[in-house]
Amino acid sequence: MEEEWLSLANRLENCYTGAVYDVLREMGIENRTLSSQMRPINISSKLAGRIFTVSGHYNKLLDPHETLLKWTGFLSKAPRNHVIICQPNDHAVAHMGELSAETLLLKGVRGYIVDGGCRDSDFIEKVGFKVFCKYYSPADIVGCWTPDILDQTIIIDGITIQSGDYVLADRDGVVIIPGTIVETVITRTENVMRKENLVRKAILSGVDPQVAYLEYGIF
Repeated sequence: MEEEWLSLANRLENCYTGAVYDVLREMGIENRTLSSQMRPINISSKLAGRIFTVSGHYNKLLDPHETLLKWTGFLSKAPRNHVIICQPNDHAVAHMGELSAETLLLKGVRGYIVDGGCRDSDFIEKVGFKVFCKYYSPADIVGCWTPDILDQTIIIDGITIQSGDYVLADRDGVVIIPGTIVETVITRTENVMRKENLVRKAILSGVDPQVAYLEYGIF
Protein backbone atom coordinates (compact mmCIF):
# COMPACT_ATOMS: atom_id res chain seq x y z
CA MET A 1 0.00 0.00 0.00
CA GLU A 2 2.80 2.43 0.86
CA GLU A 3 4.42 1.78 -2.52
CA GLU A 4 1.14 2.82 -4.18
CA TRP A 5 1.00 6.03 -2.10
CA LEU A 6 4.58 6.86 -3.02
CA SER A 7 4.01 6.22 -6.70
CA LEU A 8 0.98 8.52 -6.72
CA ALA A 9 2.83 11.17 -4.70
CA ASN A 10 5.81 11.14 -7.04
CA ARG A 11 3.63 11.31 -10.14
CA LEU A 12 1.67 14.19 -8.61
CA GLU A 13 4.86 16.05 -7.75
CA ASN A 14 5.77 15.99 -11.45
CA CYS A 15 2.55 17.92 -12.18
CA TYR A 16 1.82 21.56 -11.42
CA THR A 17 -1.09 23.16 -9.59
CA GLY A 18 -2.51 25.04 -12.57
CA ALA A 19 -2.97 21.85 -14.59
CA VAL A 20 -4.46 19.98 -11.61
CA TYR A 21 -6.87 22.86 -10.99
CA ASP A 22 -7.98 22.76 -14.64
CA VAL A 23 -8.60 19.02 -14.47
CA LEU A 24 -10.64 19.32 -11.28
CA ARG A 25 -12.69 22.13 -12.83
CA GLU A 26 -13.41 20.02 -15.91
CA MET A 27 -14.53 17.20 -13.59
CA GLY A 28 -16.98 19.60 -11.94
CA ILE A 29 -15.04 19.76 -8.67
CA GLU A 30 -14.84 23.35 -7.44
CA ASN A 31 -13.27 25.08 -4.43
CA ARG A 32 -10.25 22.85 -3.86
CA THR A 33 -7.55 25.53 -3.57
CA LEU A 34 -6.38 27.00 -0.29
CA SER A 35 -6.05 30.74 0.24
CA SER A 36 -3.53 32.65 -1.84
CA GLN A 37 -1.98 33.72 1.47
CA MET A 38 -0.49 30.22 1.78
CA ARG A 39 3.10 30.57 0.58
CA PRO A 40 6.21 28.35 0.53
CA ILE A 41 9.23 29.24 2.64
CA ASN A 42 11.34 28.40 -0.41
CA ILE A 43 9.66 29.79 -3.53
CA SER A 44 11.01 26.91 -5.63
CA SER A 45 9.47 24.23 -3.40
CA LYS A 46 7.03 21.76 -4.86
CA LEU A 47 5.30 19.45 -2.40
CA ALA A 48 2.97 16.54 -3.10
CA GLY A 49 1.71 13.55 -1.21
CA ARG A 50 -0.87 11.77 0.87
CA ILE A 51 -2.22 13.94 3.69
CA PHE A 52 -2.06 13.38 7.43
CA THR A 53 -4.09 15.95 9.35
CA VAL A 54 -3.57 17.65 12.70
CA SER A 55 -5.51 20.37 14.51
CA GLY A 56 -5.00 22.28 17.71
CA HIS A 57 -6.06 25.26 19.78
CA TYR A 58 -4.70 28.41 21.42
CA ASN A 59 -5.06 29.01 25.15
CA LYS A 60 -2.74 31.31 27.10
CA LEU A 61 -3.46 29.35 30.29
CA LEU A 62 -1.89 26.12 29.04
CA ASP A 63 0.98 24.59 31.00
CA PRO A 64 4.31 25.00 29.13
CA HIS A 65 5.41 21.45 29.89
CA GLU A 66 2.11 20.01 28.67
CA THR A 67 2.25 21.95 25.42
CA LEU A 68 5.69 20.57 24.64
CA LEU A 69 4.68 17.05 25.64
CA LYS A 70 1.77 17.16 23.22
CA TRP A 71 3.84 18.76 20.46
CA THR A 72 6.63 16.20 20.71
CA GLY A 73 3.97 13.49 20.92
CA PHE A 74 2.61 14.70 17.60
CA LEU A 75 6.11 14.69 16.10
CA SER A 76 6.52 11.10 17.28
CA LYS A 77 3.29 10.04 15.53
CA ALA A 78 3.88 11.93 12.27
CA PRO A 79 3.91 9.26 9.53
CA ARG A 80 6.72 9.03 7.01
CA ASN A 81 6.04 9.66 3.32
CA HIS A 82 3.04 11.89 4.13
CA VAL A 83 2.37 15.61 3.92
CA ILE A 84 1.13 17.00 7.23
CA ILE A 85 -1.59 19.63 7.02
CA CYS A 86 -2.35 21.53 10.22
CA GLN A 87 -5.39 23.58 11.17
CA PRO A 88 -4.12 25.39 14.29
CA ASN A 89 -7.26 27.48 14.79
CA ASP A 90 -4.89 30.28 15.69
CA HIS A 91 -3.01 33.14 14.03
CA ALA A 92 -0.96 34.31 17.01
CA VAL A 93 2.12 32.07 17.10
CA ALA A 94 4.39 29.94 14.92
CA HIS A 95 3.34 26.31 14.46
CA MET A 96 6.61 25.08 12.97
CA GLY A 97 10.22 25.78 13.84
CA GLU A 98 13.82 24.65 13.51
CA LEU A 99 13.99 21.48 15.64
CA SER A 100 10.55 20.29 14.59
CA ALA A 101 11.31 20.73 10.89
CA GLU A 102 14.57 18.80 11.20
CA THR A 103 12.81 16.07 13.18
CA LEU A 104 10.11 15.64 10.54
CA LEU A 105 12.68 15.70 7.75
CA LEU A 106 14.67 12.91 9.42
CA LYS A 107 11.47 10.90 9.93
CA GLY A 108 10.81 11.00 6.19
CA VAL A 109 7.82 13.36 6.25
CA ARG A 110 7.48 14.97 2.81
CA GLY A 111 6.48 18.41 4.09
CA TYR A 112 4.20 20.52 6.26
CA ILE A 113 1.37 22.89 5.37
CA VAL A 114 -0.17 25.03 8.10
CA ASP A 115 -3.05 27.49 8.19
CA GLY A 116 -0.90 29.52 10.53
CA GLY A 117 2.67 30.56 11.18
CA CYS A 118 6.28 29.45 11.05
CA ARG A 119 9.54 30.63 12.58
CA ASP A 120 13.23 29.79 12.05
CA SER A 121 12.42 30.03 8.36
CA ASP A 122 16.02 30.62 7.27
CA PHE A 123 17.14 27.39 8.95
CA ILE A 124 14.19 25.44 7.58
CA GLU A 125 14.94 26.62 4.07
CA LYS A 126 18.61 25.67 4.43
CA VAL A 127 17.90 22.11 5.62
CA GLY A 128 15.45 21.63 2.77
CA PHE A 129 12.27 20.77 4.64
CA LYS A 130 9.27 21.93 2.63
CA VAL A 131 6.90 24.22 4.55
CA PHE A 132 3.95 26.27 3.34
CA CYS A 133 2.43 28.74 5.80
CA LYS A 134 0.42 31.97 6.00
CA TYR A 135 2.78 34.14 8.05
CA TYR A 136 6.00 34.25 10.08
CA SER A 137 6.35 34.97 13.79
CA PRO A 138 9.13 34.50 16.34
CA ALA A 139 6.51 33.63 18.98
CA ASP A 140 6.42 29.92 19.78
CA ILE A 141 3.72 27.59 21.11
CA VAL A 142 5.08 27.11 24.63
CA GLY A 143 2.35 27.64 27.19
CA CYS A 144 -0.26 28.81 24.71
CA TRP A 145 -0.90 26.35 21.84
CA THR A 146 -1.17 22.62 21.55
CA PRO A 147 -2.03 20.02 18.90
CA ASP A 148 -4.90 17.93 20.19
CA ILE A 149 -6.53 16.02 17.31
CA LEU A 150 -4.67 13.86 14.81
CA ASP A 151 -5.84 12.06 11.68
CA GLN A 152 -9.34 13.60 11.69
CA THR A 153 -11.26 15.80 9.25
CA ILE A 154 -10.22 19.46 9.26
CA ILE A 155 -11.46 22.52 7.38
CA ILE A 156 -9.15 25.19 5.98
CA ASP A 157 -10.42 28.11 3.90
CA GLY A 158 -13.79 26.37 3.58
CA ILE A 159 -12.25 23.19 2.17
CA THR A 160 -12.82 19.89 3.95
CA ILE A 161 -9.58 17.92 4.20
CA GLN A 162 -9.26 14.33 5.35
CA SER A 163 -6.30 12.13 6.04
CA GLY A 164 -5.90 10.07 2.89
CA ASP A 165 -6.64 12.99 0.57
CA TYR A 166 -3.73 14.26 -1.53
CA VAL A 167 -2.18 17.69 -1.92
CA LEU A 168 -0.05 19.44 -4.51
CA ALA A 169 1.59 22.71 -3.51
CA ASP A 170 3.92 24.92 -5.51
CA ARG A 171 4.73 28.62 -5.90
CA ASP A 172 1.27 29.22 -7.42
CA GLY A 173 -0.70 27.78 -4.53
CA VAL A 174 -2.10 24.67 -2.83
CA VAL A 175 -4.63 22.25 -4.33
CA ILE A 176 -6.38 19.54 -2.31
CA ILE A 177 -7.43 16.38 -4.19
CA PRO A 178 -9.94 13.91 -2.72
CA GLY A 179 -8.23 10.58 -2.17
CA THR A 180 -11.04 8.70 -3.89
CA ILE A 181 -10.25 10.28 -7.27
CA VAL A 182 -6.56 11.08 -7.02
CA GLU A 183 -5.34 8.51 -9.57
CA THR A 184 -7.89 9.71 -12.12
CA VAL A 185 -6.90 13.32 -11.53
CA ILE A 186 -3.19 12.55 -11.89
CA THR A 187 -3.70 10.56 -15.09
CA ARG A 188 -5.83 13.31 -16.64
CA THR A 189 -3.30 15.96 -15.57
CA GLU A 190 -0.47 14.01 -17.16
CA ASN A 191 -2.50 13.88 -20.40
CA VAL A 192 -3.12 17.63 -20.23
CA MET A 193 0.59 18.28 -19.78
CA ARG A 194 1.42 16.09 -22.80
CA LYS A 195 -1.04 18.05 -24.93
CA GLU A 196 0.37 21.34 -23.64
CA ASN A 197 3.82 20.22 -24.79
CA LEU A 198 2.43 19.57 -28.26
CA VAL A 199 0.81 23.03 -28.33
CA ARG A 200 4.07 24.61 -27.15
CA LYS A 201 6.04 22.77 -29.82
CA ALA A 202 3.56 23.83 -32.51
CA ILE A 203 3.65 27.51 -31.48
CA LEU A 204 7.46 27.54 -31.33
CA SER A 205 7.51 26.11 -34.85
CA GLY A 206 5.38 29.01 -36.09
CA VAL A 207 1.84 27.66 -35.88
CA ASP A 208 -0.79 30.32 -35.11
CA PRO A 209 -1.92 29.99 -31.46
CA GLN A 210 -5.58 29.73 -32.39
CA VAL A 211 -4.83 27.05 -34.97
CA ALA A 212 -2.85 25.16 -32.33
CA TYR A 213 -5.72 25.47 -29.87
CA LEU A 214 -8.25 24.21 -32.39
CA GLU A 215 -6.04 21.24 -33.27
CA TYR A 216 -5.27 20.11 -29.74
CA GLY A 217 -8.26 21.49 -27.82
CA ILE A 218 -6.16 22.97 -25.07
CA PHE A 219 -4.33 26.21 -24.30
